Amino acid sequence: MSKGNINVSVENIFPLIKKFLYSDHEIFLRELISNGTDATTKLKHLISIGEAKTELGDAKIEISINKDAKTLTIKDQGLGMTADEVEKYINQIAFSGAEEFLEKYKDDKNDTGVIGHFGLGFYSAFMVADKVEIITKSFKDEPAAHWTCDGSPEYTLKEHDKSDRGTEIVLHIAEDSTEFLEEGKIRGLLTKYNRFNQVPIKFGMKKINDPAHKPKTTKDKDGKETTEPHRQIEVDDIINNTNPAWTKVPADLSDEDYVNFYRELYPMQFEESLFHIHLNVDYPFNLTGILFFPKLSQNLDMQKDKIQLYQNQVFVTDNVEGIVPDFLQMLKGVIDSPDIPLNVSRSYLQADGAVKKISGYITKKVADKLTSLFKKDREDFEKKWNDIKVIIEYGMLSEDKFFDKAKKFALYPTVDDTFFTFDEFIEKTKDTQTDKDGNHVILYAANKDAQHSYIQEAKAKGYEVLLLDSPIISHLMQKLETSGDGKIKFSRVDADHADNLIKKDDNVISKLSDEEKEKLKPVIEGAVNNSAYTVQLEAMDSNSSPFIITVPEFMRRMKEMQASGGGGMMGMGNMPDMYNLVVNTNSPLVSEILAADEDKQKGLISQAFDLAKLSQNLLHGEDLTNFIKRSYELIK
Repeated sequence: MSKGNINVSVENIFPLIKKFLYSDHEIFLRELISNGTDATTKLKHLISIGEAKTELGDAKIEISINKDAKTLTIKDQGLGMTADEVEKYINQIAFSGAEEFLEKYKDDKNDTGVIGHFGLGFYSAFMVADKVEIITKSFKDEPAAHWTCDGSPEYTLKEHDKSDRGTEIVLHIAEDSTEFLEEGKIRGLLTKYNRFNQVPIKFGMKKINDPAHKPKTTKDKDGKETTEPHRQIEVDDIINNTNPAWTKVPADLSDEDYVNFYRELYPMQFEESLFHIHLNVDYPFNLTGILFFPKLSQNLDMQKDKIQLYQNQVFVTDNVEGIVPDFLQMLKGVIDSPDIPLNVSRSYLQADGAVKKISGYITKKVADKLTSLFKKDREDFEKKWNDIKVIIEYGMLSEDKFFDKAKKFALYPTVDDTFFTFDEFIEKTKDTQTDKDGNHVILYAANKDAQHSYIQEAKAKGYEVLLLDSPIISHLMQKLETSGDGKIKFSRVDADHADNLIKKDDNVISKLSDEEKEKLKPVIEGAVNNSAYTVQLEAMDSNSSPFIITVPEFMRRMKEMQASGGGGMMGMGNMPDMYNLVVNTNSPLVSEILAADEDKQKGLISQAFDLAKLSQNLLHGEDLTNFIKRSYELIK
């Protein structure tokens, strides 16, 4: 037996490791299983090239709990180590990583997820254990070794009678970490971090029906059949899928395979995904994965953290910020890359060039897939548009390269459920919807029911009206207007009366003289008596409504952008509601108002104004009650 001190300049370093990494203490199990996985896969490689004269056999990693002894054991059947290798890899290399870690992160308690990055995987065991044993036998013909350390710089290393190849890590669980002696806790961690581990992981035994047993069926005297119960046998409880869908070649997978994998990833998700994108690249970095487009709601509750990041089939995190572009974090699925450290820190992701390339690749791959789906089956793509548009519009806003590609497949539906790409719509409406100044005006509605009368007036003039109702559409319109030649203008159908939405050269002549208009305006302003409304007298078709409430496009759009948290509008305070009350000077009712006495004027104006507010869903409370009473009086 030999004794020694680990060569470390910091006295009693283990409590410091525990203190610094306490918030991540559960990852010790992932780290130790990863070490066992590495030992197994390396042995497999050595056997394949003839360097190891042994057979791999049914190699697995076994996790076991002994509550009485208060131990948790992680056992593998991999390479194993000789005593000299224990001295080298445990006492020297790994611990030098511990020193480097403490030196670099002793003043930064917020960025500590870097254990494996410094070779500290094994020493994470001391976050939950006050004593750790390593019992290991190498595949080489040398005696087994037994290493013990109680969390101080002192250790013992002696021979052991272990005869089977591999390594056992025995953790003597500390009093403040007894939760890790509970089967439910360990099973939860194995499911979280290792359910797709490359090497089978055994955690206890389970009973299954014996496949070799065929239950007999007998008949009683009345002819009633009785089948004996299945005979059950105990087998290893293997908790992981070692060959998940993303590790396979897409050509070997059916649509059903992708559906089943989605269910495996999200067992509590009852809706199927819309479609998937299989990622597979080996240059200039290694990356595989499958991304799924889920159905999304219309609200701005962007549920992120649904994509799981793996390193060689070991779960790292579901916070993929910095790896997956922001707009794609609403997708679901898996990304696996050996080029990303098992323990990823935020600062590492922000600085690493490979990560930025991965992000760009994913964006391009998604854009290419969407282009392909659009070209292959446009009708099906149109059916799915409402479920994916928020992701695509968000991407067009946040990624210029994606914006350029998305112009080929992003859709703009009309109120009549006809879909156009942007270029198609521009081509279709260029003759009818270009104003006298050469601006191409794109009319749109946000709600077909609320803006029905405005839509009908626009359609009566031969205009096409888009239905743009996503929560971030105001931002996208702003970008579309500024990305071209400056001649594209979006205008909601209720931003002005139909004659003014797209100003042509011809002007409607007013039936009222300038003097009559000057007399009428203050009368209406006095009756309305509301600072939120600006009264405008306009000459329109005599069949148009006498009073129309419009919302100035600029102010309305700024309010929407402020509500969705963008466009530099934060910090401006709540913008007030502002409306235009457009009075049709050619309406017979307006002429009647002008000619009436003061009391009748007030009644007619109130009724016409309330009708205009009602059409915009602006009539509520006491005003609505009074309007109803007044309306009944008029029809008596």
